[in-house]
Amino acid sequence: MGQLLACTRRKQLEKFADEEPKSPIAASQVSETIYIAVMGSTGSGKTTFINLASGSNLREGAGLESCTNEVQTSIPFHIGRQQVILIDTPGFDDTTLTDTDVLKLIAAYLVTTNKQGARLVGVIYMQRISDLRVGGSARRDFRMFQELCGEEAYPNVIIVTNMWGTVTAEDGNDRERELATKNIFFKPILDKHAKMLRHDNTKQSAHQIIQKLVDKEPVVLQIQRELGEGMDITQTAAYKQLDREMSELCARHQKELEALREEMADAERSQDEETRRELQEEARKVEAELQQAQSQASRLASDYQTELRRIEEILQVKEG
Repeated sequence: MGQLLACTRRKQLEKFADEEPKSPIAASQVSETIYIAVMGSTGSGKTTFINLASGSNLREGAGLESCTNEVQTSIPFHIGRQQVILIDTPGFDDTTLTDTDVLKLIAAYLVTTNKQGARLVGVIYMQRISDLRVGGSARRDFRMFQELCGEEAYPNVIIVTNMWGTVTAEDGNDRERELATKNIFFKPILDKHAKMLRHDNTKQSAHQIIQKLVDKEPVVLQIQRELGEGMDITQTAAYKQLDREMSELCARHQKELEALREEMADAERSQDEETRRELQEEARKVEAELQQAQSQASRLASDYQTELRRIEEILQVKEG
């Protein structure tokens, strides 16, 4: 699963307590590790950004294919005197995981590490400036991001636009303006003190972006607070948003299925056996997708608890 957590707050404090500072300067260099989560759609450059900033070698996807199907962390690195670890997360449009799987993975990891004292100081959301249009899946991913964070965390959020080398300056500036000024994109969180910065694909640029979060006070995200207070995952704001999305998807699948059945009946009446078989196969696929979407919610609560136990066991092994 990659490097899940380099060390916890307790372990670091024990380590520092056992050490004799050699000088006031050496003592001042000791600081707790801070964590920054990196989120965004599949193929938005999350893992590339993390590897560049930290010198890690996390596996990267090719094109729009997902390679991050687990939460993973960078090796520790320094921004000035501050030790930093970046958290790599799968996107809600992941090519190998369902949206409920992604919610389960992110929620379980964030809740467990928060319990163990990991100091999360901010969240980076990656956005390709090269996208000609921000499609429905990307907007859905961002809506889920908003519900995971909650408004109180927005001052600790940075939207990072990347892939500037693939567009002209004029096109890039136009897209950046659209992202920043339209309510369907990033305007609502920018109005509430989030920032939007450019990344030019250099280590220096990545570190300058991270520096904006290094001195922030630790933040508890909405999903961490809700689950930490004992709320069932199916009652969280993030799940409610996901449930709305799944309900719309189920409604679309139901319409498709009804239309296919009508076409099958027409083909049968006209004795077009080849068309009927093709439509029947398509109807089977749509019905399977509908059943999968309907079953995701019923499994989420138990799957989340299983994932929570799995992560807790992994972190305990790493502490040992």
